[in-house]
Amino acid sequence: MLLAMDVGNTTVTLGVFEGASLRATWRFATDVGRFADEYGVLMLSLLRQKELSAEDIGEAVLACVVPDLEPTFVEVCHRYFGVKPLAVSAGVKTGLRILYDTPRDVGADRVADAVAASQIYGPPLIVVDLGTGTVFDAINREGEYAGGAIAPGIGIASEALFRRAAKLYRVELTRPRAAIGRNTIAAMQSGIIFGYVGLIEGIVGRMKAELGEDAKVIGTGGYAAIIARETSIIDSVNPDLTLQGLRIIHDLNRT
Repeated sequence: MLLAMDVGNTTVTLGVFEGASLRATWRFATDVGRFADEYGVLMLSLLRQKELSAEDIGEAVLACVVPDLEPTFVEVCHRYFGVKPLAVSAGVKTGLRILYDTPRDVGADRVADAVAASQIYGPPLIVVDLGTGTVFDAINREGEYAGGAIAPGIGIASEALFRRAAKLYRVELTRPRAAIGRNTIAAMQSGIIFGYVGLIEGIVGRMKAELGEDAKVIGTGGYAAIIARETSIIDSVNPDLTLQGLRIIHDLNRT
């Protein structure tokens, strides 16, 4: 089986593939202060919950956007699973032509998203990844990574609001009853949820004007389902898009 690891700034997402089938997934908080042994013990515990063990893992693939944690997860793979992970970076085969001015600046998770979306849905495409950042990736009609846009994530923006405004406080990020809030909680929920809907619709609209109006829009990331319920501009939500892209990239690099 293949262990796929997506190490983000806020969340680590794991998936175990049996062939092309995603058998299990897990998410836990990213912590740069954890040692490899701590991550290893946690991952073994999660595997046991699905009646899996270290011996079931024969291969691994890693996308990490936290530089300090890449060697940690490489060590976890060596020590606990006895495998050398394929770390997605410059020089790894992806089948994706990147038109960025400096291609190596495109994060491994963004590359994985684009690879999976292209294979599953077909270009032209816009991938909206609603995680730590709100990241837009554009794949043109030729299947090339054309570029994208990056905005603060919903969580980051909300936290900044809570911290900088003395009379505001953390609220649950759920849909308010109306756009016009009649109390502070409802007003904040409206501004955050509907505000991000407007941001996404605006950027996607501009990208479609450049890519073509038939570009499909795929949502992924922790906040994708919340936002997709409030707009028709997102055609499909795929929470496992990055893991699926990692599996495809791993298959391309098999020797």
